[in-house]
Amino acid sequence: MQREVGGSVYKAIELVGSSPIGWEEAVKGAVDRASDKLTNLRIAEVVELDTKLADGRVVEYRAKVRISFKHEIEPETL
Repeated sequence: MQREVGGSVYKAIELVGSSPIGWEEAVKGAVDRASDKLTNLRIAEVVELDTKLADGRVVEYRAKVRISFKHEIEPETL
């Protein structure tokens, strides 16, 4: 017996990207890393931005990114 699942299912993960250049590069790094291992990426939402400081200066830009991708579900067979 097979059950059909209607609609799509998406999964979301959070990654933190970093860059000495800027937040845009930090986000791009997180997305690039996710795309190395995942397929069907759909949305990248910037959740939080911060910076790492050393001696009173910005040395690293960090971006927490929530990335969603389509989750493929195998049909059940009995």
